[in-house]
Amino acid sequence: MKRLVTGILAHVDAGKTTLSEGMLYVSGNLKKLGRVDHRDAFLDTYRLERERGITIFSKQAILSLEETEFMLVDTPGHVDFSAEMERTLQILDYAILVISGSNGVQGHTETLWKLLEQYHIPTFLFINKMDLDSAEHDTVLEQLRHRLSDGCVDFSAEEDERNDAAAMCSEVLMEQYLENGTLSHEELQHAIVHRELFPCFFGSALRLDGVEDFLRGMQAYTVTPQYPATFGAKVYKISRDPQGNRLTWMKITGGELKVKTLLTNAGLSASGDEVWEEKADQLRLYSGEKYQMVDVVPAGSICAVTGLTRTRPGDALGLEPESQAPVLQPVLTYQLLLPDGCDAYTALGKIRQLEEEDPQLHIVWNEHLQEIHLQLMGEIQLEILKNLIEERFDMAVSFGPGNIVYRETIAAPVEGIGHFEPLRHYAETHLLLEPLARGSGLEFATACSEDTLDRNWQRLILTHLEEKEHLGVLTGSPITDMRITLLTGRAHAKHTEGGDFRQATYRAVRQGLMKAESILLEPWYAFRLELPQDCVGRAMSDIPARGGTFDPPESDGEYAVLTGTAPVSTMQDYPREVAAYSRGRGRLSLSVDGYRPCHNTEEVVARMQYQPEADLDNTPDSVFCSHGAGYPVKWHEVEQHMHLPAVLKAPKAEEAPTQTITQRVSAAYSSPAELDRELQKIFERTYGKIQRRGAFRPRQAMQYDHPREILRQLEPATDYLLVDGYNIIFSWEDLKALAKDNIDAARQSLMDTLCNYQAYRRCEVILVFDAYRVPGQTGIVDSYHNIHVVYTKEAETADMFIEKVSYEVSGRKTVRVATSDGIEQIIILAHGAQRISARMFRDEVEQVNRQIEASIHRQNQR
Repeated sequence: MKRLVTGILAHVDAGKTTLSEGMLYVSGNLKKLGRVDHRDAFLDTYRLERERGITIFSKQAILSLEETEFMLVDTPGHVDFSAEMERTLQILDYAILVISGSNGVQGHTETLWKLLEQYHIPTFLFINKMDLDSAEHDTVLEQLRHRLSDGCVDFSAEEDERNDAAAMCSEVLMEQYLENGTLSHEELQHAIVHRELFPCFFGSALRLDGVEDFLRGMQAYTVTPQYPATFGAKVYKISRDPQGNRLTWMKITGGELKVKTLLTNAGLSASGDEVWEEKADQLRLYSGEKYQMVDVVPAGSICAVTGLTRTRPGDALGLEPESQAPVLQPVLTYQLLLPDGCDAYTALGKIRQLEEEDPQLHIVWNEHLQEIHLQLMGEIQLEILKNLIEERFDMAVSFGPGNIVYRETIAAPVEGIGHFEPLRHYAETHLLLEPLARGSGLEFATACSEDTLDRNWQRLILTHLEEKEHLGVLTGSPITDMRITLLTGRAHAKHTEGGDFRQATYRAVRQGLMKAESILLEPWYAFRLELPQDCVGRAMSDIPARGGTFDPPESDGEYAVLTGTAPVSTMQDYPREVAAYSRGRGRLSLSVDGYRPCHNTEEVVARMQYQPEADLDNTPDSVFCSHGAGYPVKWHEVEQHMHLPAVLKAPKAEEAPTQTITQRVSAAYSSPAELDRELQKIFERTYGKIQRRGAFRPRQAMQYDHPREILRQLEPATDYLLVDGYNIIFSWEDLKALAKDNIDAARQSLMDTLCNYQAYRRCEVILVFDAYRVPGQTGIVDSYHNIHVVYTKEAETADMFIEKVSYEVSGRKTVRVATSDGIEQIIILAHGAQRISARMFRDEVEQVNRQIEASIHRQNQR
């Protein structure tokens, strides 16, 4: 039997739960067809879900169709419950994305699509509500291809028409189609699994139109994943049944799970956490509210397990690799206001149960203020949580005003030193704190020799780094986008205990932060604003006033579309304002777009009044010992008392500017310069002298007289990216710094970066460098790996070249130009091309790099 775990996702009100109901009914697994508006939907089992008509918690239903068993997971559609939705993505074999035919692709739809891409989940699309007059088949399909993927193909169409469209989605399909005149099920299945092809079906779930065709399509074009024989499982959810039993929801990803099996966290993904071992008392297979108990659950199935008290969402058991950290994070924090006479500690213990079920609540107890704080996505979640607490714990709580969840990072590397030496204790730790790209989170590593500090102590220090949420020194907000590396440390043969390194490590982090230049980060929204033409001027003045930026408006006759980014703090009330000044005709879609430098840092720091040295739970000071007694030393005086010399020194002139300090420190232990020189001698004796490549004039290059000669040499492409080379180099700080010492190295670095970008995005990349001041220079174009590098001819600037190419190609193809040259942007817009600023392009490149790293990580795990 083919067994698949399939998740259903959608923007709120797209008809996701109605489609689930229809699929269960049409397949014969449901005898009576329920409706959301009648409050009797099969998967809306929670009282508040039926009252509000929205999905709050993910639910499971078993759908059997001939030789196929689908385990449907219905996920929340409202953006406030995105964390619940994202937790299910890591267990899905396939996803069903439901889109309203009348509303089309919305902001949250694009967020869902990016998540599906990041988790690499094959996706089917059901375009719902096509019975409404406002739903137009061709318009919606074109929007799907434009805003989601060119691989969206109408599988409701005739076979020949479908195959024609599908063949355009990959070279393999095109070759098969040209050779055989058709495409087999196996070829289509392969393209779907590899996310080259996204089948689209049209219909109306409420009227059951197209539902059976969609279900048959799912059955025909899906394949069963291969699972290993050894046990593995991934925990994605914690809940409680009506009797209060704790349920651990997991997908079996290898072997099988038998009842009464002893489960442990000491598997492939074991970390520094305390090892536990507990018995799986019951194995339950749920379908809606009902379940059956079974003795064994095979790989590829979802079950709920009782008897486990230490599991958490995201846990990986057995040979299952560690889960990746969630992408979506709450951006608002609220104080929980308890009713009179309610003991705060008792309430905290109860609320912790909710954090088990939703770790993104991130409940924090402020000992000094005796307050409970938690993090949420929005006001709807706040209201639901208030009802849930009253219903489950009989506490009528309220919430204080919401505040933005800030983060902090640093601008440049710094060495932090922590020393802890009260009487009969000893530990000293030196840490390197380095900034990382936005969205990287925290990374921990060691570059310390085991001859200096024993491996067990190093592991303990890394555990202490990971176990605590370290706070910044500007506002006391958690730090992020930073790599913390153990440089060196010292223990005492008799007096060092594990807790000593905990103290030294915490103090080293804070001491480094006190010395560093800190940067306050705030969450930003990506927005899409659709407005009548007469309201565009108002919006174009509102967005900059709120600290945001936007791309030039796109006109669609009566309406215009603005897309851009803006701080969450300034945009929270803007949807209501848009509705007011557009008289209900405007539509604003907001999706969290990560963290960026705060637009009003001084104001926020002054308002929060955080005093880092007064925070005794996070002190930057150290403790030294003299004459048998410990004494405190202020953070700025630690270097004068420390027992180990500082590791971080200014880089030497011969060191590569692009090499990170961590790499230099690691090299000091593992690859001395003398060894490198000796290896070079051996290489040259064997293969001959190394010839250094000239970076400016490419080899095997062709000359051109007009850009259209270059275009004729290129393979026909759908998307072109033109990059103004020197504009990007002198706009990106790392390349700019590199160019000061060696412009050739900066060019080479940019070329390598674009090669990686092109390999992932699959667009035609043309990198253009000015050579107009070189006397007698002829126009040259060369293929560097998978991109094309152009050096313009004498008296031709990169701007002129790009303008000519955009004129030749725009209108027939999608053309984007990466540059921050304002005049050039205006000209290319007039040609119909799209512009992307150097800053925005850098963000896009960094996102691609993270996706490449994640893909490699997943491949290595497999």
